[in-house]
Amino acid sequence: MEWLNDNGQAISAITSVLTLFVWFFYAQLLYNGYVRQRRPRVIINRGLGTGQNALCLISNMSSESIYIQHVVALLHTSDETYMVDVAEYQEEKDEQQEKSVRSHQGPLSSGDYLHMQRFADIAEQIRASWQLDDDIFEQINLQMEIRVIAIYGSEDRPIGASRSFYLNAPSTSKRALIPLSIDTKRLNSRLQRRKVKRWAEEIDHLETRR
Repeated sequence: MEWLNDNGQAISAITSVLTLFVWFFYAQLLYNGYVRQRRPRVIINRGLGTGQNALCLISNMSSESIYIQHVVALLHTSDETYMVDVAEYQEEKDEQQEKSVRSHQGPLSSGDYLHMQRFADIAEQIRASWQLDDDIFEQINLQMEIRVIAIYGSEDRPIGASRSFYLNAPSTSKRALIPLSIDTKRLNSRLQRRKVKRWAEEIDHLETRR
């Protein structure tokens, strides 16, 4: 007790510092949890199969809604890259009916998803839009990249998501659909959002030119 009385001020100071560190630790945990919850997350995946007839699925796993501006498909060949905005496309009808235009632009609620065309139809849309030869799909290591450009909540700068798939790979039969990565690449940081903005400018310039 005598030692405690003699060193009371020092012990009190050490206790205050340790308490401060504890509070700082818990505050950091709460902040990280808040940031993680607020972080936008868009997932690009395949559904109803694993081949090229599978649907292209886009899911919003963010805590708030997103507004989809563009869904861009890129066909990467050994020589060139061909890009098409597939957010709007012509939906095939019966022979007696006219084709109708379907759009995927618009809000997507938290936890909701939309299914685009089949991957095979997206590839055919790129081929027809650029008037490519039919044998373009016979190339080895042919890749299709799907990009999503969206607005998250009340933020001004767009966010992005990207995922690539092999259409033909050396180790598999042709007409495969193999993801290059396990998860969708998210582009949410300030520097990455500048890149997403350039994506949007590229597709707008392409549509104007075409």
